[in-house]
Amino acid sequence: MAAGTAAQPMTMPMAEDVAAQDFAAIVASHRPQVFRFLLASTRDIDLAETLTQETFLKAHRHWSSFRGESSAITWLMRIAINLQKDHWRNRRMQFWRLTRTNAVDADEASEWLPSGDSSPEQQLLAREQVKRVWKAVEGLSDRQRTVFLLRFVEEMEIAEIGQATGLSEGTVKAHLSRALGRVRGELRGK
Repeated sequence: MAAGTAAQPMTMPMAEDVAAQDFAAIVASHRPQVFRFLLASTRDIDLAETLTQETFLKAHRHWSSFRGESSAITWLMRIAINLQKDHWRNRRMQFWRLTRTNAVDADEASEWLPSGDSSPEQQLLAREQVKRVWKAVEGLSDRQRTVFLLRFVEEMEIAEIGQATGLSEGTVKAHLSRALGRVRGELRGK
């Protein structure tokens, strides 16, 4: 520190600017993960975008109460999961399933996979496999689907999934095991 200068205390507006910059960095680094999870869960681009925005809006409102007991992504995924549950709970009585005009098609989702210069036949087989996996995932219970997607789409660890969902690690493992069994059974045609 130079002679004659004193450290100035951080004022409230300065502290708010630092908090806003911290939150902006969190959004920039974790938004793709939250969106991917919600897109994989809902298979509706518009709904996933809306829920992603709601997740970060809710996180921003409660940013000052984030205690840091878990990672930011775990906290954000917990918010996203709860918003997704709330959405489906609120929509259950409507005939939303009849009008899925904006739903992501399995063919479209398979186009997001890297091609690796595969032949048209291999690409067709890959698309068919993706369709079958999505169909099997749709048949899972809400908890099984959530755990499955967090593990295999978002590549979260068991402990992180437990924190994000509020489930114990043993319960996460049980749901994941059942989900894998059902998906494998569907793929084998059982």
